[in-house]
Amino acid sequence: MQFDHIGLVVPDLASGEAYCRDVLGLSHFSVAVEDPLQRVWVQFVHDDHGLCYELVAPAGEESPVTQVLKSRRNVINHLAYRVASLPESAARLREQRHLPLGPSQPAIAFGGSHVQFFLSPLGHIVELIEGIV
Repeated sequence: MQFDHIGLVVPDLASGEAYCRDVLGLSHFSVAVEDPLQRVWVQFVHDDHGLCYELVAPAGEESPVTQVLKSRRNVINHLAYRVASLPESAARLREQRHLPLGPSQPAIAFGGSHVQFFLSPLGHIVELIEGIV
């Protein structure tokens, strides 16, 4: 697995971008993308050392991140990793007591590559992104 990004849940991309720009001093933003299948808006921002943050905002009340915002828990939401084979890596995580939070789905933010989320035994979320490692 190769580290890809840290996911941060924000109320909307404008406030997430303002925070990253004004507080963290970041300026390398991607274009915002709506993913209707995931029911979120996403935007990536990189720091000068290559660390990537994914800003994740709800695209409606039915978004899976809406409850995160209401509870203000798990706002630092997930650690994402690129894997060569999502089925193989998912099987390995399941063997290591990670619980799938749903099936794999294509994600617009990653060019249609499949992603899948897991709850780790430590209580954090791990995202697997299938693609070139």
